[in-house]
Order: sequence, then structure tokens, then C-alpha cells
Amino acid sequence: MKKIRIEIPSLSENIRMIESFIDNAKEKYHLNDDIYGNIMIAVTEAVNNAIKHGNQNNSGKNVSLALALEEGVIKFRVEDEGNGFDYEHLPDPTSPENLEKPGGRGIFLMKHLADEVAFGEKGKVVELSFYMN
Repeated sequence: MKKIRIEIPSLSENIRMIESFIDNAKEKYHLNDDIYGNIMIAVTEAVNNAIKHGNQNNSGKNVSLALALEEGVIKFRVEDEGNGFDYEHLPDPTSPENLEKPGGRGIFLMKHLADEVAFGEKGKVVELSFYMN
């Protein structure tokens, strides 16, 4: 199993490095445009969440992104140094009382774009899996 990893300080401008990382993966693994688009949106969303909510925009804390390739599945693992969160009880962003709220769509979006989404370590880790074929 191939693994590639990048670690960035928690600054929103570092999302550019994440985008380059994903662009490199697209070239290296010949990802089609559909998968590439879904990965780009879902993974940058996960990293943004880790920066903002996990590490509270503290540039002294890092967010790591690891990519692993296993039999037709490309997996991205995003990890922050925050306290985690209760991912079991998230408000549904599509329910009427939440439609006007600015937050809460990120994880909903990830679940729609990735084939599998798994949380670990009390919410400090999110794994996004995409089927290649």
C-alpha cells in the first residue's frame, strides 16, 4: 500500500498546498475528472474543518493529510490536533431549522461526495474513501 503524507500549519492559505497535493495525485494515479472533482471538494472541506474547528485557526497546530491507495480505492486521511467533536450527533443541514445557518454543510457534503466517510479518535481524524472504478 502506497502512502504519501503532507503536514501543514493551520492557516487557511495553506489550502493551496492541499490543492497541489491533490493535483499531483490526479497526475500520478490518473484519476478521472469526476473522482478528481469530488476529491478536491471533499478533502479541502475536511482540511478546512480541521483548520477552523479542530485546531481553532491556531497556526502552532498542524493538520496532516495522508493518501493511501489500496485495490481500486484511494483514501485520504485528515487529522488535526484539536479536541475532536461529537460526529454521532450532527445537526442535519437540510432540515428547515438549519437551512439558514452558515455552518454544518461540510460533513454533509463530504458524505455525498466520498464513497465512504469514517471518523476516528473522537473526531480528530476523518477518512474519505473514493472508488477508482
